[in-house]
Amino acid sequence: MGNKNEPPLDEIQWHNPAILAEMQGIHSNSVLYYFAGSPFFDPTSNNAVVVNQAMFNQAMRNVLGTREAFEAHLRSMSGLEYVVAQEPAEMGPGMGTGVWVIRKQTRRKRNEPGVEDDITVHADYFVVGENIYQAPTLGDILSAKIASLSSAVGKIFPAASSIQQWSPAQGHVYKQPTASTSLRTKGLESKEGTPMPESITKALEKTSKSAPDSRLAEDSLMIHLRYGGEYMDENPITGKPGEFHLSSTGRKDKIPPPMAGKPNGLKPASEASPLTKDAKADKNGKSATAPPKPKRRKSKGGTVTPS
Repeated sequence: MGNKNEPPLDEIQWHNPAILAEMQGIHSNSVLYYFAGSPFFDPTSNNAVVVNQAMFNQAMRNVLGTREAFEAHLRSMSGLEYVVAQEPAEMGPGMGTGVWVIRKQTRRKRNEPGVEDDITVHADYFVVGENIYQAPTLGDILSAKIASLSSAVGKIFPAASSIQQWSPAQGHVYKQPTASTSLRTKGLESKEGTPMPESITKALEKTSKSAPDSRLAEDSLMIHLRYGGEYMDENPITGKPGEFHLSSTGRKDKIPPPMAGKPNGLKPASEASPLTKDAKADKNGKSATAPPKPKRRKSKGGTVTPS
């Protein structure tokens, strides 16, 4: 049983340059033996049993010669074993070591012929260069994601409550972000202390919202909601909201002139009737109020004395 003070295996990185130099690098026939020297290796596995038997049995020396022969001998046994699950795609000179995937699994043999063995996978390991890592389990990944998500959500509520304000006029409101003008102010400042006009930032600092401004905004909104449907017509509207009156535009309709009454008695023939003049003026398309055009009088050659 491991020490409780030691870190978990999925949080450590292991490498041993001495063993790597003795094996002349990591290749197909040395990757399992290099992995056997790491703390991830279980000494009770079938890999350790086969190596110990080959050390004292000359007939089994050929099993340790190649990885294919070693894994073929492991497939004939039941129990815990370490095999190469995936090897690099290219393993040539100058190609690098790539990434090796070693799988820890338990094999159970089947007595029925032609039936594959029952395999239970426990863990996967990555060999990257000379470093070996243990792959995290699905439960560890989900727990880490949930922990980071809950931590982020827990920071949202204090941040949202800190920028929230409440007032009787507006209710719950949030602070609007203000543009930072410190960089612009620094660029306009003079190094020699030359007198300059007041900065824009000072004017911005002096202007601030007050209680009367909030009250005025509330009153304006109430007036709009109450009398917003009343619109001005062609005639000007006077008065205050709720007591509007229509005033005159200054234009008056034309009133026809009064009709002159007919005089009593006889009327001289030389005098023309005003009604006749108005009728003639209307026929000619002239206004009734226009002065009459003077008429030319014909001269008479002489008077004839009746006999």
